[in-house]
Amino acid sequence: MSRLRVSSIFVLLALSLILAGACGQEPPSGNGGAGGEAAGGETTGGETTGGSTGETTAAEPFRAEEGALVIYSGREEGLVGPVIEQFEEETGIDAQVRYGDTAELAATIAEEGENSPADVFFAQDPGALGAIADAGALKELPEETLSRVPEEYRSPDNLWVGTSGRARVVAYNTEALQENELPPSIFDFTKPEWKGRIGWAPTNASFQAFVTALRLAEGEDKARKWLEDIQANDPVVYPDNSTTLDAVASGEVEVGFVNHYYLYRALAEQGEDFGARNYYLKGGDPGALVLVAGAGILKTADNPEEAQRFVDYLLAEEAQQYFTDETYEYPMIEGVETPEGLVPLSEIDHPDVDLGDLDDLQGTLELLRETGVL
Repeated sequence: MSRLRVSSIFVLLALSLILAGACGQEPPSGNGGAGGEAAGGETTGGETTGGSTGETTAAEPFRAEEGALVIYSGREEGLVGPVIEQFEEETGIDAQVRYGDTAELAATIAEEGENSPADVFFAQDPGALGAIADAGALKELPEETLSRVPEEYRSPDNLWVGTSGRARVVAYNTEALQENELPPSIFDFTKPEWKGRIGWAPTNASFQAFVTALRLAEGEDKARKWLEDIQANDPVVYPDNSTTLDAVASGEVEVGFVNHYYLYRALAEQGEDFGARNYYLKGGDPGALVLVAGAGILKTADNPEEAQRFVDYLLAEEAQQYFTDETYEYPMIEGVETPEGLVPLSEIDHPDVDLGDLDDLQGTLELLRETGVL
């Protein structure tokens, strides 16, 4: 793949942030926990440098400290900062972190090329990892690392590995609906009986990844028809997953298309009386897509051994338990205790989609605009 084409991919990824702003999406609060997701992934509204190196804003140039492990993190500081600090304490390795939106950091890696100071790319979504893997920017990971993660949650070319997972679900209002009243497929929500009962967040990154997966699994025409038919059912538009879930719980809508972990955050904060629950679609349905955050090591890394230790640390039991306990995401390794009631990852009948192929955000954005969703 040519550098021009690769750069174009990343520019289009970054453009999703602009589009989200134009559609009225508010930036996430950056308050830690599961956080919110903008169209490009997790962001706190500004780029900072964490770890032991202080802070900088997006307007300031990033200067890597000599000898430090440099991590480009598309996961927000409030979410992964504690894990990185613990890694520093346990290994004695100085980590310098450049925080920002996953799409923007991917674009930066493309622009920097062989001069990138980054050793590790820690991304919020697999599409960006797949894009830079296609560009030849990532080195192959060892089998010892890869074998800890199920095959479907890592690069088919062994270039990146998933570090935590989140499933797409249908949240439903427990007073209006019982689980056995919900249909088995995302396509069933296009029926007229669901008119005015659906909530969704089209500017959300995970929703757009779902649409990309829908295009891959079912074809462009079927994806277009689904979007048009849902539009015809007058869905209520929300800025993010959290707001959508709250609307479901309050009865403003009866169902919402969200990520699984928002429910567990709400249950932890508001108790079992919270008025919504998750429903997992069946039969390999695109609506049951499982996405991952993940990490890869750049071929140009100045600190490849330290980078490998960091990736392995993200897959260690301590870090995996942290993600499960603090963000309610799925762990990627076995032996990690998950929240009570969480459907095991192995039992989710998700679609057979190569997560590394979810990099065609341009096509998805064009389809969303053409159908009037954005």
